[in-house]
Amino acid sequence: LPERERAELKRRKLLLEVTLKSYWIRKGSAFSTAVARLETELTPEMIATGSWRQLPFKPYNFSSLGLPPACGHLHPLLKVRSQLRQIFLEMG
Repeated sequence: LPERERAELKRRKLLLEVTLKSYWIRKGSAFSTAVARLETELTPEMIATGSWRQLPFKPYNFSSLGLPPACGHLHPLLKVRSQLRQIFLEMG
């Protein structure tokens, strides 16, 4: 269709343009039907026997933050003092 007619049909909502995307999927060089388990820890036995040279290791993520430390509580007397202070502030 010419651009003018297409614009007119779109304006009257008689034409709907749809974009189709297609992908080709092929087997790569590392394709395998079995799931390979990557090693996460290096043990003293692996070092002693030298088996660590043939094992695939999981890459280490240096940008992960990890778990935050579970600490930082107020002392019970400080809690009571802050509660009393808040009560007196509310009373005026």
